[in-house]
Amino acid sequence: MKQQIVVTDAGKRLDKLISEQLPELTRSAVQHLMQDGCVTISGKPVKKNTKAAAGDVITVELPEPKEVAIEPENIPLDIVYEDADIIVVNKPKGMVVHPAPGNWSGTLVNALMYHCGDSLSGINGEIRPGIVHRIDKDTSGLLVVAKNDRAHQSLAEQIKVHCAGRRYYAVVYGTPKEQKGTVNAPIARHPVDRKKMAVVAGGREAITHYEVLEHYSGYSYLTFLLETGRTHQIRVHMAHIGHPILGDPLYGPSKDKWKLQGQCLHAGELSLTHPVTGERMTFQAPLPAYFTTVLQKLRSQNG
Repeated sequence: MKQQIVVTDAGKRLDKLISEQLPELTRSAVQHLMQDGCVTISGKPVKKNTKAAAGDVITVELPEPKEVAIEPENIPLDIVYEDADIIVVNKPKGMVVHPAPGNWSGTLVNALMYHCGDSLSGINGEIRPGIVHRIDKDTSGLLVVAKNDRAHQSLAEQIKVHCAGRRYYAVVYGTPKEQKGTVNAPIARHPVDRKKMAVVAGGREAITHYEVLEHYSGYSYLTFLLETGRTHQIRVHMAHIGHPILGDPLYGPSKDKWKLQGQCLHAGELSLTHPVTGERMTFQAPLPAYFTTVLQKLRSQNG
């Protein structure tokens, strides 16, 4: 699979620029690709210390992923809706969406394979069958999964052109100055800590709309609508404006008295156009128990 990048930020090292533009690749991974001749400009392989010139078109040839045998597992699913083309599930906090190093079992994909059998789209390969979009391990809430390639292509396009609506809920530290606002800040891999994402000049466009629903002493309850779907987008954007999500181990304060074991973030509403019938559909998932417990405590502290 090939990816192309048009350089607008001249003078930056290519390995750094590529890892920012393709967040799924770490800088070291880009360097390995360069060593293997998989990164070229005008058909010529480049070295890791090569600096980009404005207008250069970088071609990155990504090797086909090594497939691993993924086993179906009888894991209960909270199914919100299902038909012959799509399945909408309410993912619990703590469940990884698809297998990856360190998490080859117990994932949503393992559960879906048991429930659906061979009725999942094959577009994303053996490791991610049917997966059109993802939410983080410790984020709960709604995901739509494609049961066939036609549905997958339609849903992926809806997400790409922002036709699929995704509403999230979170508790954050502090209260934003504005009751409603938009964070429009590009996101890329963190330049130092490769486990994190960050607001980075030249990163991929990322737009998050927020609204304060309730505010308490030191915290607020917010809702979000996404225009884009970057990795950790809401978490990064809220930390960027000084209001990280409660319990967030990556972007929040190191000491957290709540001990939530992950961010207080829930994908509570999903809107889409059915890929076959054309019907506009909206699905909702109630806040999980841990989330409502946090809200009850905050409300009681506020009297």
